[in-house]
Amino acid sequence: MTPRSLTPLLLASVLLAACNGVATKGPVAIDVPLAPTKGNTATGQVRFTEIDGGVIVEARLGGLAPGGHGFHIHEKGDCSAPDATSAGGHFNPTGMPHGQPGKPEHHAGDLPMLVADAAGNAKLSTTVDGLSLTSKGNGNIVGRAVIVHAAPDDFTTQPTGNSGARVACGVIASN
Repeated sequence: MTPRSLTPLLLASVLLAACNGVATKGPVAIDVPLAPTKGNTATGQVRFTEIDGGVIVEARLGGLAPGGHGFHIHEKGDCSAPDATSAGGHFNPTGMPHGQPGKPEHHAGDLPMLVADAAGNAKLSTTVDGLSLTSKGNGNIVGRAVIVHAAPDDFTTQPTGNSGARVACGVIASN
């Protein structure tokens, strides 16, 4: 080979090496399957995607009673109890009262209401500020549980919003 014929080969090698050093990962996302608690039929999936300053929450569920359902992140990533009480209370690292997301006072784990249609299916897509999947701060939700409740959240009753029994639970675990 002549030096002139090595030039394209050398250039291609340098470009390939440079491309291997470029980060190609997209946003961090965690898919959480939800399983029914004892005596319930609610199942589905929640996807948490980290964005700058918060997390996008996308939920799809079935097997719910028609109407509103409280929807929260709970403090412990443990769904082992038949009624999911092992997940503890709402995730609340700042000690705020329970309230509606987007209002100044609410638990970090307070999420918007899930509303099931007549067939028992619910979808939700929302952005929650202050939560994280990667930071070491007090907004990190990895290792916690996401819970769907039987009743609507009134966003005022302390500390739970009077949302009733836990009908589905899933653990937010890193992939």
